[in-house]
Amino acid sequence: MTKIVCLDGFTLNPGDNPWGPVSKQGDFVCYDRSTGGEAEVIERAKDAHILLTNKTPISKAVMQACPHLQAIAVLATGYNVVDIAFAREKSIPVMNVPVYGTDTVAEMVFALIFQIVRNVSANSADVRNNLGWTNNIDWTYWLSPQIELAGKTIGIVGFGNIGKRVGEIASAFRMKILAHDAYAKTLPDYAHEMVELDDLLARSDFVSLHCPALPNTINFMNTSKLSLMKQSAFLINTSRGQLVVEPELADALNQGSIAGAALDTLQQEPPTADNPLLSAKNCIITPHVSWATLDARRRITNMVSDNIKSFLAGNPINIVN
Repeated sequence: MTKIVCLDGFTLNPGDNPWGPVSKQGDFVCYDRSTGGEAEVIERAKDAHILLTNKTPISKAVMQACPHLQAIAVLATGYNVVDIAFAREKSIPVMNVPVYGTDTVAEMVFALIFQIVRNVSANSADVRNNLGWTNNIDWTYWLSPQIELAGKTIGIVGFGNIGKRVGEIASAFRMKILAHDAYAKTLPDYAHEMVELDDLLARSDFVSLHCPALPNTINFMNTSKLSLMKQSAFLINTSRGQLVVEPELADALNQGSIAGAALDTLQQEPPTADNPLLSAKNCIITPHVSWATLDARRRITNMVSDNIKSFLAGNPINIVN
């Protein structure tokens, strides 16, 4: 029977997303986490025919120690945790989950935007915990400026599936939409303007990043690019933490060069306690949850099951190498 080993299944299934579709494909073993280093990974993976990983690295050494390994299924879209070149050399297909969270991530972008423009959580906490309304002499007050989205400009950097969905939602709020993507193959029907990156940064009230981490995008949001943004503008990143030079963003926030940032992903996850963004002014940080709705996680489970099923049937899908 096919031996299937999942090295780090907890984030996909912390108890609410059963492994049934995957476990039906063979002799399935799932570890919540594999954080004990390469030796632990090898010990757990050594008899596997198919390895599943989310963020646990599968290195050349791991693959060399797995004589029965036939395929690797990544429980996500990104697959940089796998030594792709060596897997290709050994004819081990690596399968990913390419499109599962378009709506989920796009909705998170607007959850962050609404936190910026309306500050719902702080206002509610002030009313309930501080009795701010009870003790106020006026019938209304607000802790931060209240901002209307209609007529504002959102700049979308990376106009793929998620970026286009963000634009579609923005259009429903009657926002103006700028987009930058040198590789976009299809464009949406709603009103938008394709522009150069520097133009987008200079004109946008909100800049939302939706790029993969590639040599030409890693650390591209640095002091030089941040300085092009309006002083009243906000940066939103639900894509890859590697896109942003974190100390330089922290400096821009602390100096008031831009109005704020909302980040769902950082360069290192979990972040170290000395990450400068944790203490930066006007910086919202959430713990990489934009992907994590139950609906999206169920889609991942079903798509991973389909990937395994197709591989075992001799017609593998979603191969990245």
